[in-house]
Amino acid sequence: MPSNTSGFKDVPIEVTISVGTARPTVKELLSLDENAILTLDRRISDPVELYIGDKLIARGELQEADDETGQLAVRLTEVSGLAGAAE
Repeated sequence: MPSNTSGFKDVPIEVTISVGTARPTVKELLSLDENAILTLDRRISDPVELYIGDKLIARGELQEADDETGQLAVRLTEVSGLAGAAE
């Protein structure tokens, strides 16, 4: 029986990029205001993680997009679990 899943390949999905985690206390969180700095548990040079839902699919490095828009982009350095995420 032929598979009819090829039409799903054009459906956009949301990929979440995780750059780190912060763990402020409630007191610290309530005192945040404009220009406050929330320190993350990672360095700028550390890889970011790409997720579909809660499934880790890849890792990469942040960089500026090549089209001079100033947008952030991710250059993939490791891809894992991508085929499993689509199933």
